[in-house]
Amino acid sequence: MSPVLLLAFCWGFAEATAFFIVPDVCLSFIALRSFGTSFIASLLSLTGAVLGGSLMYCLGRLAPGTARSFLKRIPAISPALVDLVESNIVALGARAIVLGPLKGIPYKIYAVQWGAFRRSFLKSAFVSVPARYPRFLLSILAVVALRAFITQYVLCAIWLAFYIFYFWRFNSTGGKTHRRR
Repeated sequence: MSPVLLLAFCWGFAEATAFFIVPDVCLSFIALRSFGTSFIASLLSLTGAVLGGSLMYCLGRLAPGTARSFLKRIPAISPALVDLVESNIVALGARAIVLGPLKGIPYKIYAVQWGAFRRSFLKSAFVSVPARYPRFLLSILAVVALRAFITQYVLCAIWLAFYIFYFWRFNSTGGKTHRRR
């Protein structure tokens, strides 16, 4: 396996567990060079993310208190955000796993809470695919579509601006911007 593809797999796994920068960053830089490679990398990132999510599910199921404490140490994850995910799972079931990451709520929280509720492992793994992959693919397609207009420096600036906003938003509100009304 090439180093780039191995990186994509490891990034997917790491972000589903403890890392806080989404695989879309890695995938978008790969897409600047090659759509084909980025497509394969996206499938490997998804595989890593599902495996990482499975690990987090098991941690949540076997040691929910430890898992919650672990989550709260990750940047931009607050106790309020963990509580929000818990209430979303109660209210929406598996749909919460799919919808949450679309709102910027880390997937790893859903995996832990799903396990803590002792819900179906297979259902968790199954819904992890639509929870993760569409965004991976959209990131690649956006970069490929704009490849003639952006450089790696512009892409770096875009991701830097995105994460400045993201961390400001979640750290300044404790995740409360996502509360359902």
